[in-house]
Amino acid sequence: MAGENQNQNQNQKKPQAEDVNQILAVRREKLAKLQAEGKDPFCITKFEVTAHSMEVKNHYDTYEGKEVSVAGRMMFKRIMGKASFCNVQDKDGSIQIYVARDSIGEEPYADFKKMDIGDIVGVKGTVFTTKTGEISIHADSVALLSKSLQVLPEKFHGLTDTDMRYRQRYVDLIVNPEVRDTFIKRSQIISSIRRYLDSQGFMEVETPMLVNNAGGAAARPFVTYFNALDEEEKLRISLELYLKRLIVGGLERVYEIGRVFRNEGVDTRHNPEFTLMELYQAYTDYHGMMDLTENLYRQVAQEVLGTTTITYQGITMDLGKPFERITMVDAVKKYSGVDFAQIHTLEEARAAAKEHHVEFEERHKKGDILNLFFEEFVEEHLVQPTFVMDHPIEISPLTKKKPDNPEYVERFEFFMNGWEMANAYSELNDPIDQRERFAAQEEMLAQGNEEANHTDEDFINALMVGMPPTGGIGFGIDRMVMLLTDSAAIRDVLLFPTMKSLEK
Repeated sequence: MAGENQNQNQNQKKPQAEDVNQILAVRREKLAKLQAEGKDPFCITKFEVTAHSMEVKNHYDTYEGKEVSVAGRMMFKRIMGKASFCNVQDKDGSIQIYVARDSIGEEPYADFKKMDIGDIVGVKGTVFTTKTGEISIHADSVALLSKSLQVLPEKFHGLTDTDMRYRQRYVDLIVNPEVRDTFIKRSQIISSIRRYLDSQGFMEVETPMLVNNAGGAAARPFVTYFNALDEEEKLRISLELYLKRLIVGGLERVYEIGRVFRNEGVDTRHNPEFTLMELYQAYTDYHGMMDLTENLYRQVAQEVLGTTTITYQGITMDLGKPFERITMVDAVKKYSGVDFAQIHTLEEARAAAKEHHVEFEERHKKGDILNLFFEEFVEEHLVQPTFVMDHPIEISPLTKKKPDNPEYVERFEFFMNGWEMANAYSELNDPIDQRERFAAQEEMLAQGNEEANHTDEDFINALMVGMPPTGGIGFGIDRMVMLLTDSAAIRDVLLFPTMKSLEK
């Protein structure tokens, strides 16, 4: 059993594959011996923690010479005869532990020497500084709280296999501190969003995830079957239609942060389940939503990062300056040279698309082709914070028309780094117009568009009751976290991203 401990010093080497089974067997033997001696660590139910690593380090003047109890995972151990050192990693970081035989006793010291990297330990002792200036704890006792029966990745290289990192996030969090920091920041970002919205008088609510009619977005839903009701149900693709019902009910400012589910592909920016935040505010419009978005992003960055200037994959973006506002027509004209303000018929739009090699389908109308131009020529250029406004009505079935130009709607998409970060409307509150929009969506469904919406009769009834003028917006929380933590892929900001089964 001494063989494994010899590898647990500062010069430890990564175990060869053929050695792993032997190491695992040794750990099982150690556990069996502890159990036989009445020292089963899995029988321990509690350990009182009085301090954490970074708290002790950051407030050393307060803790110097005082007794503390810390607990965490042993990540390093160096045996030096009658005295040894180890590092214990807790939720905040790690701290060095000085373990001397004369301080903890001969038998406990012998037990300590048999402990392994990865074991969970509880340490009671006195805070001091070593001769080399490292803040440490002089142990009075070391208790084994849980035995690790698996081998952690080698200390100096960490868990580097990307697929394995996502599948075994629990190991990733242990051995890669930067991963832990990302998810701490994610939590802080969501908390900051809540603080801002709460301060603006918004009320957080919860709406159904399992729905009969998955509407509010252009996406394929996941379909399941509810045995008790003997009917087909779907996982929600959006939060919109239920939140608008609450506006009808008189809850003038509401928001929800929750998971939505879209039966689509997986790539660096898409996961089939992701976190969406939607909010709705009565008596405002999409201009009000632009102001809210700008203020929210600015405040969250300042609170979490301490700056409104962020760098993502080497690209600097400034949230401190006023965000650009441009119409979709003007943006397409700026980057493609095609002015859709001068295109009045579907035939003219198709001709422009053919001339500029923009592929379209027979079912696409003029507004759809404008959007195809936008995706082809514009999106990649929208690096700095930009609001793209006034979308064509064909792609905006839940949005209020522009009074002076009914071919377009009061909608914007918020872009950074060439990504869509948010989508917002002056919400359609005319039930007659809404029914006509749903009818157009039903026609698209009949033509094979699986992402089109079904008519939601209860939602139309809610609009018949009466919804005030309302502004609404949806934020992709995961993309926001990606930008603010400089994470290259959406899987890097999801604790447990969707992965293909290893059994397939």
